Amino acid sequence: DSGVGKTCLTYRFCAGKFPEKTEATIGVDFRERLVEIDGEKIKIQLWDTAGQERFRKSMVQHYYRNVHAVVFVYDVTNAASFRSLPTWIEECKQHALGSEVPRILVGNKCDLQDSIQVDTDLAQQFADSQAMPLFETSAKNPNSHGDGNHHNSDHVEAILMTVAHKLKSQKPLVLSQLPEESRGTVTLSKDRKDGQDEDRSWSCSSC
Repeated sequence: DSGVGKTCLTYRFCAGKFPEKTEATIGVDFRERLVEIDGEKIKIQLWDTAGQERFRKSMVQHYYRNVHAVVFVYDVTNAASFRSLPTWIEECKQHALGSEVPRILVGNKCDLQDSIQVDTDLAQQFADSQAMPLFETSAKNPNSHGDGNHHNSDHVEAILMTVAHKLKSQKPLVLSQLPEESRGTVTLSKDRKDGQDEDRSWSCSSC
């Protein structure tokens, strides 16, 4: 839905910081980042879709094509955004996004502890019913749940890298030429099989 923090999450992942100012997304915004996993360069393209109804029925549906992963985002301080998730999931199914497309569920704004309306247990039950991993985080303060403690497992960085790992474990769908330099690079280590392509490009949609 509109206002759940999709733009802030994608901006945090690609730019490494919280945006100073944001406006409602009109149609679709595009961001990308080059990461490195197991010695392999991967370009993650993030399509930040508008949540307003008028865009959902016109522009947004066209961007479901060729999507390799979907991140469903809700606002933990807005129960209505959580209740809208089944509608978004059904819309993805209608656009032929099958079970082979990785999907994850993200509850944003969890730093606002005094305003939380969506209980973690309820969200986990829903995520389990949809066979999706659940992450709770804050694009504004991704290392904290508002209790003064740090929760690195829920960092925005880790969430999007989870998507990257899921994509890498699958057969590559798109190959593309990558630039020599990128604003930010994350390096993870793991044995790499000989003969694998060094450059891959994937697109991910946030709903």
